[in-house]
Amino acid sequence: MRPGITLLAAAVALVLPTLPAAALERQSDRDAPREVAVFYYAWYGTPARDGDWQHWDQHSADPPRDLGATYYPARGAYSSTDASVVEAQLREIANSGVTMIVLSWWGRGSVEDERLPVVRAAALKHGLGLAVHLEPYDGRNAESVAGDLEYLRGFGVHDVYVYDPTSLSDADWQSLNAGAQGMRLFANTRLPGKAKAGGFDGIYTYDVLLYDGRLFPRMCNQARKLGLLCAPSVGPGYDARNATADPRVRSRLHGVTYDAMWRGAILAHPDVVTITSYNEWHEGTQIEPARAAGGRYQSYDGAYGLTGQAAQNAYMERTAYWATRYRGGPSGIILP
Repeated sequence: MRPGITLLAAAVALVLPTLPAAALERQSDRDAPREVAVFYYAWYGTPARDGDWQHWDQHSADPPRDLGATYYPARGAYSSTDASVVEAQLREIANSGVTMIVLSWWGRGSVEDERLPVVRAAALKHGLGLAVHLEPYDGRNAESVAGDLEYLRGFGVHDVYVYDPTSLSDADWQSLNAGAQGMRLFANTRLPGKAKAGGFDGIYTYDVLLYDGRLFPRMCNQARKLGLLCAPSVGPGYDARNATADPRVRSRLHGVTYDAMWRGAILAHPDVVTITSYNEWHEGTQIEPARAAGGRYQSYDGAYGLTGQAAQNAYMERTAYWATRYRGGPSGIILP
């Protein structure tokens, strides 16, 4: 028995929804593709590569020792323009059973757009699909989004996740979705009716602070009744206190939070499981390896009974565990 297992098991009983083994087995028997997509951020920079600190210095932080994050990355404060870093990250993602990355993208000409080719090359190398998280950049309107979709199609992007679709009218989205031939657009909402009104192909939640696995079965059932795809978002927790003024926290509970969301997602029979996130360090939703770095930062110590260096990869390893079961691995869930 690994250290911490008794405490973890007790927490599981309090947090996890009841999932009959038969329900989990039914998911394994489904013939539909089981996609796992992770939200990925390429907005980090360092003076050595990019001329200044980018994002690591959020909330008046002073990198490299002081970062705008609640956790400290095992890779240190890296640059998203470093092809070797991006390649290593995407190899790590592919090895975890994820099938697609969803790149946070802030419009044509943005920093993230300039880094799109590097990310695409690494994705292709490791057999990962490439989707885009269409963020609410300044000036985003119906005309700009129409151009964005045509532009992104040229990079082989077929799935687009639209954050804050309420910034445009349902009529605008109807027109945009009708013209998005060969692409699937997902609306960031828990309300399938709202997505249907905009002509979207599906829904996703992204937010792992407000939503948890208990919502997913009902949400996905409603989406299916309307002919929509359902891509609920699972995540390990939320803590943005070192990067923003947001005092709200969803504790990781040494992995229990992540497990609960995954189990709720599997019970919902989703078309895609989306993960928030691989490396959104500001909000503390990341599963990218983290290490202990002084008293200012939290670490993954205790997650799934792991400590020290073994704990750095705890959430990547757990992602592989859940992705295997979701995509047709051994039926039944064996808790740690």
